[in-house]
Amino acid sequence: MHYFVTGATGFIGKRLVRKLLARKGAVVHFLIRRESEGKVEALREWWGATAARAIPVFGDLTQKKLGVAAEDVKKLKGQVDHFFHLAAVYDLGADEESQVAVNIEGTRNTVEFAKAIDAGHFHHVSSIAAAGLYEGVFREDMFDEAENIDHPYFMTKHESEKIVRKEAKVPWTVYRPALVVGDSQTGEMDKIDGPYYFFKLIQRMRQLLPPWMPAIGLEGGRINIVPVDYVVDALDHIGHQDKIARRCFHLVDPVGYRVGDVLDIFSRAAHAPRMNVFVNAALLGFIPKSIKKGLMAIAPVRRVRNAVMKDLGLPEDILEFVNYPTRFDAREAQAALKGSGIAAPNLKDYAWKLWDYWERHLDPDLHIDRSLRGTVAGKVVLVTGGSSGIGLAAAHKFAEAGAITVICGRDQDKLDEACAEAEAKGYAFVAYPADLADMADCDRFVQVVLANHGGVDFLVNNAGRSIRRAIESSYDRFHDFERTMQLNYFGCLRVTMGLLPAMVEKRKGHVVNISSIGVLTNAPRFSAYVASKAALDAWTRCAASEFQDQGISFTTINMPLVRTPMIAPTKIYNNVPTLAPEEAADLIAEACVAKPVRIATRLGITGQVLHALVPRVAQIAMNTSFRMFPDSSAAKGDKGAKPQLSAEAMALQQMMRGIHF
Repeated sequence: MHYFVTGATGFIGKRLVRKLLARKGAVVHFLIRRESEGKVEALREWWGATAARAIPVFGDLTQKKLGVAAEDVKKLKGQVDHFFHLAAVYDLGADEESQVAVNIEGTRNTVEFAKAIDAGHFHHVSSIAAAGLYEGVFREDMFDEAENIDHPYFMTKHESEKIVRKEAKVPWTVYRPALVVGDSQTGEMDKIDGPYYFFKLIQRMRQLLPPWMPAIGLEGGRINIVPVDYVVDALDHIGHQDKIARRCFHLVDPVGYRVGDVLDIFSRAAHAPRMNVFVNAALLGFIPKSIKKGLMAIAPVRRVRNAVMKDLGLPEDILEFVNYPTRFDAREAQAALKGSGIAAPNLKDYAWKLWDYWERHLDPDLHIDRSLRGTVAGKVVLVTGGSSGIGLAAAHKFAEAGAITVICGRDQDKLDEACAEAEAKGYAFVAYPADLADMADCDRFVQVVLANHGGVDFLVNNAGRSIRRAIESSYDRFHDFERTMQLNYFGCLRVTMGLLPAMVEKRKGHVVNISSIGVLTNAPRFSAYVASKAALDAWTRCAASEFQDQGISFTTINMPLVRTPMIAPTKIYNNVPTLAPEEAADLIAEACVAKPVRIATRLGITGQVLHALVPRVAQIAMNTSFRMFPDSSAAKGDKGAKPQLSAEAMALQQMMRGIHF
């Protein structure tokens, strides 16, 4: 049996050809552009077919009779038993001109070609989009009843099917697959489409929130999803039956799922927070179109919308189809498949395979250079407080990645040791002594950096001072608050504001401010430290808004507890799980590569949520920990005393990783 297939290199077509070639004695002629001739051998290898069974026919879908040479038309005349037309644009975001050229004119050219070669039967793979946004149940014998087909994708799918129905001169059959996703056995998919558009949002939720935390999802209409292997099996089985001429078959899931259910299924597959609470997108329908249009005319609204859609990888029109109103009857297809064992599988059974394949192969972030070297190589990176602790660990990472790494600190001996350590590892630091608690020295240091380096590309404000002392022990120590604010806030601002003009001039730059988890949890005994970091956080939010359109970005890292000399005086921390400086440096590297607005641990975010939703409960919890853990001997001025911890306190230490008590 001989077949002719258009779209044989596409996602569905490629698999259908392999299915057809599995039939004994089958020969498949497939349309391919002349410039793609080099792909033929790879296709044959994938299909497991010889040159005698997989025969390329060179042409172009957009040309009359597919632009196939007259001698090829002559060879094919009367030889093709089944003609499968799959070539089309399956992309909501494609421009109208290309969709018209391929979906409408391409189908007309294909129908003419099928007649020219006297094909035995013409199989047109349409789409449920041909129904438009029909309100209600759309049956397989319905076509003219389609509604709301203004969108180019719906319109061209409807019109291409109309061409087959009105102009085809050979027996024809139409198939309308639902939204086709990856293989239900392997998860394999070749593009981001349909529910895949929401995968990045689900992934972000998983990164930010613990899986047990309930999340709010978007509820809407029913979305019909089928895996590609089901579509291919159904096409092959139905296409070879008798008495299918001038009939239409819906290759759909007979049940279908609401949008909210689909999001929840994939959230479960991704081990992300379950979407158990839904906001009905139909509420948006009450907003008059004139008001929506007016809002989109406002530049800030438009910028915010575009930024959010771009960040989440959502196409421009996706939200218009959230309230999809159509359900599809599939009795004809189910009757044709009866006894074959071919049926649409339950999405819950294979969603995890789709997610796994997407995250391993299709996640857009995989195709972006996310390496630290790709981000900072050859760039000037300044790390304040870079002679020890977190700053030194981060400086080593930047230097290893090829950055021009500038560090500063108060102690020249420590700076020399750091430089010697770097030299021993095969790279170098540029070190400058500077006391960032001294505003005059800040100004001097900034001028040195500008003169020697022309500014910086990345600024990591790491230098800081921490004091752990209860307020009731600080009544006569107001200088504790002054000196933490002087370094952690004013010193940081002095350096940042000194370097910002050069960043503005180049219209690029990134600032990373090392804050604390205590800002999110309002940690007792750290009022001086947390207040200085909170001030820095607030300034950073304001600055990020002001410089957003000038190519300058900011990241705040709410750093958990890290094993550094800064926490050494507090002996209680010896038994508390803490991050290594190298792990903290990884967070700084992530901040420079991904440039998120904030990096925080799940514990920190949970604390922030608790303080926002149930502040009294959060205060009681923090007060309990405050009374459970005493001031350190250093804070009390008694260096010889050893703090005594209760069994409850020791248990809480192990539970609350990284929180400042």
